[in-house]
Amino acid sequence: MAGYAESTSNISLQERARAINDVISNCEKAGVVGAGFHQARGATAAAATKNGNFNYSRSSLVSLSTTARTPDGGSSGYFLRNHFDVAKLDVKRVSREAIRKALESRQPRTLEPGVYPAILEPQAVADLLSGFAFGFDARSADEGRSPFSAPGGKTKVGQKIFDERINIYSDPWNPELPGSPSAQSGIPAQKIFLVRNGVLENLIYSRFWAKKEGKEPTPGPVNNIMESSQRPSSLEEMIKATDRGILLGRFWYIRGVDPRTALQTGLTRDGIWYIENGRVQYPVTNFRFNQSLLQLLAPGNVEMIGAPERVGSAEGQGGSSALLPALKVKEFHFSSQSEAV
Repeated sequence: MAGYAESTSNISLQERARAINDVISNCEKAGVVGAGFHQARGATAAAATKNGNFNYSRSSLVSLSTTARTPDGGSSGYFLRNHFDVAKLDVKRVSREAIRKALESRQPRTLEPGVYPAILEPQAVADLLSGFAFGFDARSADEGRSPFSAPGGKTKVGQKIFDERINIYSDPWNPELPGSPSAQSGIPAQKIFLVRNGVLENLIYSRFWAKKEGKEPTPGPVNNIMESSQRPSSLEEMIKATDRGILLGRFWYIRGVDPRTALQTGLTRDGIWYIENGRVQYPVTNFRFNQSLLQLLAPGNVEMIGAPERVGSAEGQGGSSALLPALKVKEFHFSSQSEAV
């Protein structure tokens, strides 16, 4: 069954111990303090109704997060990855990247808050957007409570409100991110585009709201995939193309501020760096940000888009799996300095 691996669901204690021991050993060799979470699980879901609707599915998930911190507590690095198949979880990469970020973020300098060009690594994008596909709700848009609402009780369906390269869709048959065969309310899942080439194409109609509005209920989403319709750029290409900007690896303590603009606030964490003349120059201290997701992905703000990678939000410990790219944007809004490490 797609999205399920027996080796993940029934992972042995010895296999988990070896993975964790490798992380601990690597941290000790690098002279950093390591901590993290390793989880593995399997799940079965089934539902039946009196009208004869029946569905059954199995899923599995393994994830590993590592935080590496220098002994003086002055710098920190973080990395998280997940998969449904334990054989495809790159444990060495997780510890290597967390340690590298901790060592390369020592003695950060202070920058004034403001609006900066920025590069968001896939983890940072996941922290902001891992659940984005599930927010395209038709009812809230019709009632004027959504970033997809338009004046006069209308919606923005058919409008180009995102960068023209951006596609956001759900695909239950994606081999890297298989979704449930059953969408909301037992509707059979299908591949469905929410955004195609920057244009808002579909909103999510529940059975209730579809009946009220004379529409068909939406067969999704069951997962969240964002990709570029053009050739993706590597993180290295993004850095080389940046005259001045900030490299962001992760966000934390993210909370919604205004649902009508998808405005969010939160903190940067575990290493951010200043870029100048196409090279990473030095680490900088952390910020609080206030950023509209609509503005983040708007035409004219997105400069480069990476290849989608399987990631999940840090606050969800990888449970909110999505396929998301790195992003290079013209403007990202940092509202104040933060003492977070």
